[in-house]
Amino acid sequence: MASRKRGARPLSLFVQYADPRLKELVPRLSVRRWARSALLAPAELTIRFVGAEEARALNFEYRQRDYATNVLTFAYNDIDGGPSAAPVHADIVLCTDVLEREAAEQGISVTDHAAHLIVHGVLHAPGHDHVEEGGA
Repeated sequence: MASRKRGARPLSLFVQYADPRLKELVPRLSVRRWARSALLAPAELTIRFVGAEEARALNFEYRQRDYATNVLTFAYNDIDGGPSAAPVHADIVLCTDVLEREAAEQGISVTDHAAHLIVHGVLHAPGHDHVEEGGA
C-alpha cells in the first residue's frame, strides 16, 4: 500500500489516454502530482487525453462552441456559490492536438504545457473561474 504524504488530500484519479500520443511524455504519476498540487479538498477525478475530433464534439455538445479547445472541465459538485472545500468530482478532458500546437506556439515543452492545463482544469473543478478578473 502506497503511503500518502502528511497533509495530502485524498485523490482518486483515473487517467485515460484515448489519444495515446502523450502517454510517455505525460505519464500517470506526473498527472497525479500536478492534479494533487491544485487540490484544496479530497477529489475523484478522471483526466482524459483526446484527439481534436472528440474535443470538438464535447465542446460543441456542452458549450455550443464548434472547435476543439485545450481543456474542458466537467464538474459534478454543486458549485453555483463558487469554490468549495467539499470533495471534488470532475472529468477533465485535454485535447492533445491543441495542447501540442499551443506548446509549439508558446515555445514551451509539451510536458510543461500539459502540467499547466491539468492544474488549470483541476482548479475549475471546485468552482474557480476566470471569467471575472478576481477569479483569474
